[in-house]
Amino acid sequence: MNGKCEQKYKPGQQLECFKAELTEKDFEVFSKFIYAEYGIKMPPIKRIMLQGRLLKRIRELRMNSYSEYKAYFFSKEGQEKELLHFLNVVTTNKTDFFREPVHFIFLNEQVLPQHMEKNGNQVLKIWSAGCSSGEEPYTISVVLNEFMRLHPLFKFSILGTDISTQMLEKAAKGVYQANKIETIPLELKKRYFLKSKDIHNQTVRVHPQLQKSLMLNYLNLMDSVYGIKEQFDVIYCRNVLIYFDRVTQEKVINKLCQHLKKGGYFFIGHSESLSGMEVPLKHIKPTIFEKE
Repeated sequence: MNGKCEQKYKPGQQLECFKAELTEKDFEVFSKFIYAEYGIKMPPIKRIMLQGRLLKRIRELRMNSYSEYKAYFFSKEGQEKELLHFLNVVTTNKTDFFREPVHFIFLNEQVLPQHMEKNGNQVLKIWSAGCSSGEEPYTISVVLNEFMRLHPLFKFSILGTDISTQMLEKAAKGVYQANKIETIPLELKKRYFLKSKDIHNQTVRVHPQLQKSLMLNYLNLMDSVYGIKEQFDVIYCRNVLIYFDRVTQEKVINKLCQHLKKGGYFFIGHSESLSGMEVPLKHIKPTIFEKE
């Protein structure tokens, strides 16, 4: 992207070229804002990545430079109109169905039977914090629906939250490219995913049954108070903490744990660690913890 000639817009004139480059100084301004508001680390090595992602917004707004976009973004109008667009651009949203399957095996073999034994027909509540485009909460829903087939009195609810409104909209639609479910067992694919009738449209839609007990909400994990009243039996917060520094990670986990029942389970991603943190969690297995 460095030095690449992009299209420059001037009202009433034809498009001409400009050098699309986010300066180190402007990058630092954005980086500090992103960290202060969302806790996301944006080191200098990420400058070219941010440059590329912001270029789409500059084109859509028909602006001439990154500095012009910066001036608009930090204006009163920009903070009101552009903030969500900016957030959707800078956040990373990679996820898959049944990603890190050990957590779903543990959920099915340990958590669910244990819940039924201790709590009978009480509703099991699970929170997918950082649910992105929905693959994680829908995977959870598949596991819980399968358990409910064997235990008809079993009840559950799932909350999915994310900072990206764009990803939440995609999760609400529940429509995915067909190749996203290639690794899911055939029996589950037939039961919980609906193929598009258009042979040229290789997509699938999640079965309404998977959406029945799922609620999706916007949430910034950096907020001082989450405004969530429920206490959860399980919290999935996987591959979210990697974007925060150590101090922020500890603060976020402690806030999440305020909404986790004693004896409840907390899952993190395989590349994340709680080692050395002052949090009310006891290590059970790699990436699996229990609230003390």
